[in-house]
Amino acid sequence: MNFLDLGVISYKNALDVQLKLFADAINIKLNNQNLAEKKLPQNNILLCEHTPVFTLGKSGNMENLWLSETLLKEKNIDFFKTDRGGDITFHGLGQLVVYPILDLEQFDMSLRTYIEKLEEIIIQLLKKYDIQTQRQPNASGVWVNEHEKICALGVRSSRHVTMHGLALNVHTDLSYFDYINPCGLTGKMATSIAQQFKPQSKNPPTFEQVKIDFVEIFKANFKEKAPQPPKGE
Repeated sequence: MNFLDLGVISYKNALDVQLKLFADAINIKLNNQNLAEKKLPQNNILLCEHTPVFTLGKSGNMENLWLSETLLKEKNIDFFKTDRGGDITFHGLGQLVVYPILDLEQFDMSLRTYIEKLEEIIIQLLKKYDIQTQRQPNASGVWVNEHEKICALGVRSSRHVTMHGLALNVHTDLSYFDYINPCGLTGKMATSIAQQFKPQSKNPPTFEQVKIDFVEIFKANFKEKAPQPPKGE
């Protein structure tokens, strides 16, 4: 697996990188249909922070965005409609955004198992910081409790290749979530690692430390399946 740290980057520029890697992986799998010796697509995991942006999933409702186009420009917030799952969410500084472009066949994994695996990685990561989290029925992502979401998740796949991914609030400015109905779920709100540490005496982990810990846990949870010998041997 190849981990690429894009640093602080606009949503559009990160999407361009995703689409290029996604298309490369798809093309390799299509070309394999005509090759006796198959090639394996590279598995790439992009890590980044975005400049402020709201993104709306393919099944999202524009009514969950509470700012006009004029106000978005005044506040320097970008907006994009996307082809990922889920509704509306916010990406900004202090939020760890991860886009895995993975060939799930190399991990012998279904899309549903993949989504559950991403959630499990975040649950394990936050447990490391003594933050207890959970899944919610009929709601993707990772939650501190039934009302507060700390990590959003939305993906798409084609020919078992994934794109889009997850967004973990580390020390994100949560006031941006006041401009939307997060994930289209009424009565829910966003929280962050920093916010969960407020009542505690010790300091929350730095953004860089969260990134390092995430990569370590991700590697432990994703291992390619063992190659199968040719039939007849």
